[in-house]
Amino acid sequence: MTEMKDSGFDFIGQIPENWTILRIKHAAWLKGRIGWDGLKAEEFTDKGPYLITGTDFDNGAVNWETCVHISDERFEEDQLLHIKEGDLLITKDGTVGKVAIVKGCPEKVSLNSGIMIIRNYTKYKYLDKYMYYTLMSNVFTDWFNYNTKPGTTILHLYQHDFDNFKFLLPPLEEQQQIVTYLDARCSKIDSAIAQRKAIIEKLKDYKSAVIIKTVTKGLNPDAVMKDSGLKWVDTIPIHWNAKRLKFLVNTSSGSTPNSKTREYYENGNLNWIQSGDLYNKTFIEAVAKKITELAIKECRLKFYIAPFLVVAMYGASIGNISISLIDSYTNQACCVLLPKVDVNIKFLYYAISVAKTDLLAEAIGGSQPNISQDKINNLKIPLPPVNEQQEIAYYLDSQCAKIDEAIAKQEQAVTKLEEYRKSIIYYAVTGKIDCRDI
Repeated sequence: MTEMKDSGFDFIGQIPENWTILRIKHAAWLKGRIGWDGLKAEEFTDKGPYLITGTDFDNGAVNWETCVHISDERFEEDQLLHIKEGDLLITKDGTVGKVAIVKGCPEKVSLNSGIMIIRNYTKYKYLDKYMYYTLMSNVFTDWFNYNTKPGTTILHLYQHDFDNFKFLLPPLEEQQQIVTYLDARCSKIDSAIAQRKAIIEKLKDYKSAVIIKTVTKGLNPDAVMKDSGLKWVDTIPIHWNAKRLKFLVNTSSGSTPNSKTREYYENGNLNWIQSGDLYNKTFIEAVAKKITELAIKECRLKFYIAPFLVVAMYGASIGNISISLIDSYTNQACCVLLPKVDVNIKFLYYAISVAKTDLLAEAIGGSQPNISQDKINNLKIPLPPVNEQQEIAYYLDSQCAKIDEAIAKQEQAVTKLEEYRKSIIYYAVTGKIDCRDI
């Protein structure tokens, strides 16, 4: 039986007697880039030295296919950031704590400013994969959360703080046993997670197919069809029409009060929809940010009475659509659609969701494409009589609710598996599991 000792950390408790507690600065060389002399996306090239960003981390490795390239001149600016095979990397900005081990390293590779190198260089030897698992565990997560100031909204892993991160260092032989054990266990868990995620994607595809078929063909399988006059679907029922949205709705957009004027936002209690509020939501029932009466008065924002449709015209959520169930103001990235004829708003939601691909194809601009109100107004959708719109909306609500429930169950299973994976890693790297006996 392994002799244990107190770790000195309440959240870790007892650890094996022969394990060492060490600050990472005594075991590794840490290096990250601080800014980069105004490096811009326009400087990225089609070939040349690779540049790793946090978005290139893929399941513990670097996806070289997604990396951008830089010039040799930029590459040579900091030779200390030249990446080597086997280097351990951790993200220090954005999603802090993503970890990757460099494998299949090209000849010339550098780092963007959001990543830090962790390179073993002292007498305290550790396996990169063991450190990888340590940083993937709550040993790191709990330490980072404890050292993050309350109320901090922009997370950052500062090197001077990370220097003092304490981890547990078993003898090399035990490290290898832990790695072997975790590789085997995590592989099985990851396989189960992948299976669940594949089911989720199939369910999402099925949901999309149900919506597309119903919105374009209706509920009567024996309906006579005609040419749709639409780019994205061949035929629609003969008694339906293809209508541009401008004949069905009035469109409008809001604006953003000066973000530097605190009085416009502090203690605000008025709903203000932003494009980010449209993520994966059928309905908007609450907003992330509110504004004040002063903002309304001085900026002359438009007020909209629910229910109404909202489409994101640009930004990361471009093309997303939701139905607002709250009276609200909006920012300029949101296009509000207010029905001006007798039309079922829920049917409009489903129809525009289906036509979204055609709408996005009309987006203009380079690094930040946008959809103008004019493009939205001229979007064509299939339009059945109002009574059929209501029937279709009711049917799709029922079918989508069932599919969403199935998706939710799979997502819950994925969450539990991910939590189990993290607990297994934590127990192994803190000595709660004796991997020598397994």
